[in-house]
Amino acid sequence: MPALPAGLQAADLSTRRATHPLIPAMFLFLLLCVQPSQSRSDPELRTWRQTRPRLQLSHSDLRNGSALYWEGGVSGGYQVLLLDEDRGWLLVGGKDHIYLLSPDNLQRPFQKIHWPAAQEHVEHCRLAGKSLERDCANFVRALQPFNKTHVYACGTGAFHPQCTYLQLSHNSERSTFKLSHTVESGRGKCPFSPREPFTVRLTDGELYAGTSVDFMGANAAIFRTSVQGSSQHYLRTEAYEQNWLNEPDFVGSFSIPDTHSPDDDKVYFFFKEKAVEAGQWDRRVYSRVARVCKNDVGGKRSLINRWTTFLKARLVCSVPGPSGVDTHFDELEDVFVLETKDPQNPTIYGVFKTSSSIFRGSAVCVYSMASIRAAFNGPFAHKEGPDYRWVEYKGRIPYPRPGTCPSETYDARHKSTKDFPDEVVSFIRQHQLMWEPVLPLGGRPVLTRVNSPYLLKKVVVDRVEAQDGPYDVLHLGTDDGKVVKAVSVIKDNWETEEVILEELTVFQTPTPILSMELSTKREQLYVCSELGLVQLSLQRCELYGADCAECCLSRDPYCSWDGQTCSRYFPTSRRRARRQDVKYGDPWSQCPVTEEDSDSVEVKVVYGVEGNSTFLECVPRSLQTELNWTLQLPENQQKTVRQLSLTDEDRFLHMKRGLLVQRLELTDAGLYTCTAQERFYSQVLGRYRVHIIPNNSLHPARYQQNLNHPDLLSLLRTGPAVAGVSGFLGQSEAVPLPPHRNSWLPPLRSYKDLQMVGTNSLSVDEYCEHLWYREKRRQQKLRSLKLKQESRKARVRRNNPPEFPL
Repeated sequence: MPALPAGLQAADLSTRRATHPLIPAMFLFLLLCVQPSQSRSDPELRTWRQTRPRLQLSHSDLRNGSALYWEGGVSGGYQVLLLDEDRGWLLVGGKDHIYLLSPDNLQRPFQKIHWPAAQEHVEHCRLAGKSLERDCANFVRALQPFNKTHVYACGTGAFHPQCTYLQLSHNSERSTFKLSHTVESGRGKCPFSPREPFTVRLTDGELYAGTSVDFMGANAAIFRTSVQGSSQHYLRTEAYEQNWLNEPDFVGSFSIPDTHSPDDDKVYFFFKEKAVEAGQWDRRVYSRVARVCKNDVGGKRSLINRWTTFLKARLVCSVPGPSGVDTHFDELEDVFVLETKDPQNPTIYGVFKTSSSIFRGSAVCVYSMASIRAAFNGPFAHKEGPDYRWVEYKGRIPYPRPGTCPSETYDARHKSTKDFPDEVVSFIRQHQLMWEPVLPLGGRPVLTRVNSPYLLKKVVVDRVEAQDGPYDVLHLGTDDGKVVKAVSVIKDNWETEEVILEELTVFQTPTPILSMELSTKREQLYVCSELGLVQLSLQRCELYGADCAECCLSRDPYCSWDGQTCSRYFPTSRRRARRQDVKYGDPWSQCPVTEEDSDSVEVKVVYGVEGNSTFLECVPRSLQTELNWTLQLPENQQKTVRQLSLTDEDRFLHMKRGLLVQRLELTDAGLYTCTAQERFYSQVLGRYRVHIIPNNSLHPARYQQNLNHPDLLSLLRTGPAVAGVSGFLGQSEAVPLPPHRNSWLPPLRSYKDLQMVGTNSLSVDEYCEHLWYREKRRQQKLRSLKLKQESRKARVRRNNPPEFPL
């Protein structure tokens, strides 16, 4: 399976030459068709093996467990969150409202501010053909901290963007939560549409935004505007210039210093756009990282009010394949900057998806600032030749190097960008694109999801200290309302292993996750969609299992075995009983006393009838557990053990909750053992002694002879109360049969019941289907009766309308 997408999605034959034109897809398809078949041990095939989550919780499980749902908002349209850990508040931007919540408990009383769009703007929006409910309102899209007491807020304003200040303060005497009376234009700060992707970052009193500035969303640019004082000076990228921006979708923006000098501070933008280097008729989408200098003020004679330090490079997230062909995840969905002890070198996490129509897939790639800076310090891309192909620029590069921030410390002649020579400004006007792409750490994604029912949309990362070192725990939001928790483990040979810890169905109705905020101080995750807001705990250690082995197998950096339960791990804890192994998940090294002897597991006796079906229950403790069944023949036969695998005859079906034998034969009698296998650890979960009753033994002529069996006699007399007996057909319970008043034989009614279940006249499947049909008919009658009652009530209301006083 991986070879086909790799060929159809290949952008080149080398990730180091990722900006080169496409190799024809048909050639790659033929190339891959003649590749020899690969074995299961091929590392490229292992790349696409989808690991299952160890813990999977439904929406109802979360409702009754570790999630708090906020349902106080009535407007909907929740898209943006702003969390202040120190001051203890959480802002939610919605439709015509801004909400103030407590991050400690979303179910506490909250405050809200009504901030609607002007009525004339709503009317103009409606007349322009927009939806009154979905478009013509003030959808709050931006909440940026301005100072200790104010937040800068922007909304769409019914396709007429507007911005203002939100005063927010708490003290012992009173709290303030109100909007400023001054409302300014949000053009170049906020998009017109409530669904258009954009990014915004407020730093040092300047607002950096990637958004469109027209009603149709055709004129997109990267802007810088001042939000303090009376200065209205702005800077932007060149309008309608494909080499600058070509139909971009903005994802994120961050302020990251390059050196200890504030003159070198830059703002980085992450987005995806139509690739100009892919050809005129090729609408391939590439992901980009761009940067501008904070002290850029535009050019003096050229590029006036335009960026003179704008550069961009391609972000590559691909899986190397056979013959050098790569499967690319080209479309950036979200980006998260994980701060480290060095503020100049954070770790960049990006979520990507494929643009292929052949298969669906998502991936997470990690980048270092060193690789990003190396791309911007490398060669420029250049368009030349009769066919205007993109090649590496090998000509003379003017001084100072284009894209360098002006600094009086380095060169007294260049105090600002207006002092740059004309050749520098002219060069950067035609050479914004860098030749070398930015490659991920390790040369491949740290996590991939291919042909899964969902796509990854959002990511936040928490660096957690475990017993064997720090681990980055990824919390990923999907397009169908789920949150996936995963961790990437680096092995001794520097290979990475993806471990899916949890899959939580946060919203009952499938809906994309729009925003996520992580509180490391409170150990909470806040997940936002158009349906509402959810507060999730970062860990659910108690759900992994009740013993040391299960806790160790979870490989969750948040959790460890404390000697009694699986609980939250704290690096400062001095408890010597702590057991944790994230890197290997090996219970043998951590929990040697938990090894369970198979002979200590109780053997349950099950009786089945020849020709019928039976079910042996064995529930795995984890979705990552593989169940293995073995059959040991009775003692009077040869003592052999048979492995019951999926390749056995069709009569044996391995199901999620056990083993189903569809048609019993006399040779199926014996001892069935269910063993759970996970990584290097195996454990016996269940043992069943199955006895097969011959079909001809149930006829009346042989009824008396059949009852002479001591175990069957005891079962018929007392039902499942006999120790170790599960009953007929593997059921866990049976109705006790009262003894006959004049004889030790059971009453004839019990014989009839046994014959009904045990003969071919009516199998168990037919009997269950009959019961299901009766229940279905009963439910239909109830629904029909309910509809008749509602219709009768409606008819009464129409004939007797209520009287209202004039």
